[in-house]
Amino acid sequence: MTSYVVVGAGLAGAATAWELARRGREVTLVERTTPANEHGSSHGSARIFRYGYAETFWTALVARSREAWTELESLAGQTLVTPTGSLDHGSLREPEHLAAVMAEVGVEHELMGAAAAAERWPGLAFDSTVLWHPGAGVIDAEGAVLAMARLAAEAGATVLTGWPVATVERDGAGFRVVSADGADLRADHVVVSAGGWLPDLLPTLPEALRRRVPPLQVRQEQAFHFPYRETPTGTWPTFIHKQPDLQVYGLPGGRDAEFRGQKVAEYNGGRVVPSAAHADGVVDPANRERVVAYVDRHLPGLVPEPYAETTCLFTNTPDEDFVIDGADGITVVSPCSGHGAKFAPVIGRIAADAATGAGDVPDRFRLVAEVDA
Repeated sequence: MTSYVVVGAGLAGAATAWELARRGREVTLVERTTPANEHGSSHGSARIFRYGYAETFWTALVARSREAWTELESLAGQTLVTPTGSLDHGSLREPEHLAAVMAEVGVEHELMGAAAAAERWPGLAFDSTVLWHPGAGVIDAEGAVLAMARLAAEAGATVLTGWPVATVERDGAGFRVVSADGADLRADHVVVSAGGWLPDLLPTLPEALRRRVPPLQVRQEQAFHFPYRETPTGTWPTFIHKQPDLQVYGLPGGRDAEFRGQKVAEYNGGRVVPSAAHADGVVDPANRERVVAYVDRHLPGLVPEPYAETTCLFTNTPDEDFVIDGADGITVVSPCSGHGAKFAPVIGRIAADAATGAGDVPDRFRLVAEVDA
């Protein structure tokens, strides 16, 4: 019998297990294969860390998260967020509004015209006012997961790999977490942080809880790595470009793409699947064609021929808010919708607060009163 079982060793699950363990709780972290594996949402070495949000709530939470990343890097003894700065542009991205939010929170930023931005970053083309904020960067997602899982173990947590959870069952006053091969763990509390696998586990959770989880949509996204035309003299920035017909983001590719180019993807451009179990890892040719055409038009510093490509899972809520809440000993943690990576260490703190009742959870992360099953 353990106090807490955390299901899923991605960014959110590893962060939650680490936070619970260092608070002195007895924790077992279980992962269906290995932490940060390619079948989830936390693999690879490149995720965007940025402050650009249309709401003060999110930008302030990024600032809080940056402090948590700094602590994690110090304790782990490694760099997990590489500074690059970030650019926001496009008619629907509303750079002026994002700048006003950053000003309110106290985030360093600069607005400039398209011509001035093109002169400073000749590898990119711009069609609107451009917002630059130097505090952005690239997260080593896999490195962060492994670091937090290691720190959790050092704080006393048990980490079990090759342990796919099939069901979560009520067992007296506690719970029985059962693996696909029939092994089980008994716990007082369960934290379900299963990412794209969450839709498969929801039916095994108590109905009263299940009916309060908002509808989740899992997408198999894809990203493409394009080589630089010339070896950069410095680090390329991350960027978000939002047009009426397309929203694209890009960032330096990281070690999993040999640092040779820029990782570029269409936001929510992948196909919908029932859950991670139905993802096949096959890149959609139509999506590749759209992204290649985008690079050809808007990224003159890149060769519009991808040298690598990959898929990833986005688990979306209807409003792109996170779910961090629970009832009767089960906590659901789904910091998702394609923008959760940057918040990982602070999500661990919020999730631990939700699971233990030790602190406040933002109202917008709470479960709804009830939704149709």
